[in-house]
Amino acid sequence: MSWYAFALEYLDMRWPLIAAKTRDETNDALCAITRAMVRDVRGRPSDQLLRRALRGWAFVAPRPEPRSMPTDVRQTLRWVAGASRPLADLLDPAVMRSVLAALRLNLDGTVAAAETQRHKHKVLVHAVHHALEQHKLPTDPLAPIQWRVAETVDQVDPRVVANPAQARALLTSVSYVGSHRRARGRRLVGLFAGMYYAGLRPGEAVAVGLQDCVLPDEGWGQATLHRTLPQAGTRWTDTGRVHDERGLKNRPAGDTRPVPLPPELVMLWRDSIDTFGTADDGRLFFNERGGIVAAGTYGRVWHEARHLALPPELVQSPLADRPYDLRHSALSTWLNAGVDPTEVAERAGNSVEVLMAT
Repeated sequence: MSWYAFALEYLDMRWPLIAAKTRDETNDALCAITRAMVRDVRGRPSDQLLRRALRGWAFVAPRPEPRSMPTDVRQTLRWVAGASRPLADLLDPAVMRSVLAALRLNLDGTVAAAETQRHKHKVLVHAVHHALEQHKLPTDPLAPIQWRVAETVDQVDPRVVANPAQARALLTSVSYVGSHRRARGRRLVGLFAGMYYAGLRPGEAVAVGLQDCVLPDEGWGQATLHRTLPQAGTRWTDTGRVHDERGLKNRPAGDTRPVPLPPELVMLWRDSIDTFGTADDGRLFFNERGGIVAAGTYGRVWHEARHLALPPELVQSPLADRPYDLRHSALSTWLNAGVDPTEVAERAGNSVEVLMAT
């Protein structure tokens, strides 16, 4: 059996079981492994065409019919099928090392980020275990190989953490982004405030709905989180939409997480509802057409807000460089204020071990 035929079979087995973002990562890893597992025989297509054919047409499900493919893609995949090494070649340490080396690199030959290398290596390990389980390999080809996966840094860089005064200045500046009529920034103040005052992940903040919230006139409120809307891309979701609707991270399907909302956040969310209303499905934050706020949309607003709120030397620094850094700032602030780590972990949806390590 060729590696390419096995990879297609493995993808078909794996696809229904994994989230949209994991499908993207699995596709990317199988592309890298397959490029390393083809012989350099006559008719080899360019690296760009090879990548386009594998990523966009081969390693997706459901797989398009050959007659629906562009001619160059169809010819490229025919070449891959003929040039692919046998799956059993992975038992050759030299071949396996060439595959592992390929996982370290981006398409342009530069060294990939440590997290990217780790994701690709994880896919290779899982694929090998599947081949062993199906008796398509007699032994584990990774076992005799001395290979270290690139280390990743789990701890948050302290330089990204905004103090309370900086965070408030940033949230205020968000409201000044864009014209008053279009309200590009104003409609997203509450979204960013949820990340800072409640420690929400971006996918959780985008998904929160009025029906999930208690927002009193005074005092603390509460949001009961039960879903996230991570942005994955139409190619990877079952619905063909950009966002994938998922349950809470690292939780069983249908699980919920109550999150207390401080009075300042309750006020901001109530103001947002009074000004803009809610989306058709009750979401508090939405774009001008009522759709789900894209990561690129709120990322651009945040970029502009940093330039308005921060002096030049801090604009060039890592301080609150990404919206996610508001969550890091929230959790760091709570811990430094003496809040019990168990309570912080419960609010954040992490284990205490992950919280303290990060």
